[in-house]
Amino acid sequence: MPIQKKLRWGILGAARINQQLMPAIVAAENSELIAIASRRPDAAAATLKQYAPDVENVRIYNAPAELLKDPDIQAVYIPLATEEHALWTLRAIEHGKHVLCEKPMALSVADIEIIESAAEKYKVYVMEGFMYRFHPQHQRIQEIIDSGAIGEVRSVRTCFAYPMQPARLYRIDRSISQGGGAMWDIGCYAIHAARFHFGDTPAQAVTAMAKHNEQGADVSSSGIIDFGDGRYAQFNFSFEHARRAEYEIIGTQGGIKCHNVWAKSSEQSIISWQTDSGEERIESLELANHFELEIEHFCDCVLNNKPLKLALQDAKANCQIIVAALESVEQGKTVQLG
Repeated sequence: MPIQKKLRWGILGAARINQQLMPAIVAAENSELIAIASRRPDAAAATLKQYAPDVENVRIYNAPAELLKDPDIQAVYIPLATEEHALWTLRAIEHGKHVLCEKPMALSVADIEIIESAAEKYKVYVMEGFMYRFHPQHQRIQEIIDSGAIGEVRSVRTCFAYPMQPARLYRIDRSISQGGGAMWDIGCYAIHAARFHFGDTPAQAVTAMAKHNEQGADVSSSGIIDFGDGRYAQFNFSFEHARRAEYEIIGTQGGIKCHNVWAKSSEQSIISWQTDSGEERIESLELANHFELEIEHFCDCVLNNKPLKLALQDAKANCQIIVAALESVEQGKTVQLG
């Protein structure tokens, strides 16, 4: 039999993020857009027309459940509301579909463990959609760390923020327990980036504080993750700050800063680093589309039986810290892990 060169995709939902993901699925050489579904009348067709107007023969479904029954679809992308991610990921798995689920995958570690068991049972790939990790700038930063230039990583500081606009108020119109708030939207990025350059070191404790609105959603938060032996990650995220998407790593012999974590395909990514010996460098990397790179990676893994860069163990580790941070805010004390 000929080797399959393209993974056939369906999209479950007409969310705003399709502005980035739909063109990526279309552009990637190893993927093909087959269908899109939405429960809102005409939303799926309108999204397709807006973000992929030149793609023909894409099937339109008025219910996500109907799309999952389509035997031609091998993989689904899930951009539904945060609180629906785990449910629809499981439903897709049970239909034998591979799944790329927008972050966060679930609101509890227990739900991710259920997803993990189902993925093993149905022999499908499942990945949480942290697209930024596929931009070459983060691999370059890790190369600098691995070279020993800044010594051992001792602390990481992450900052993710943007002022809330009226069109995005739906992100904070319900409580944290129902999937609303800044933590589930941008805080998960801040924690994910904070963990990345500590490698496989497990977190030991989390301390956090936050401001909430009348709906019980957090709008700003800061905290510290304890990785043991005096190694800490400080995270800050907010819907009330000027736009920021950066992280800084301090080692025993120097430091590195990523100036634009969410660098768009049209934006220059810049990293700067210095050592205690007096070496200072600023590096500008080539333009890259992390959404497209994410899709290409996922398709390559499925089609060629390769391991995913972001396995479900990573999703569980991130969710564990998120939940601990939320508990810390609620209880007003440090929460121990493990």
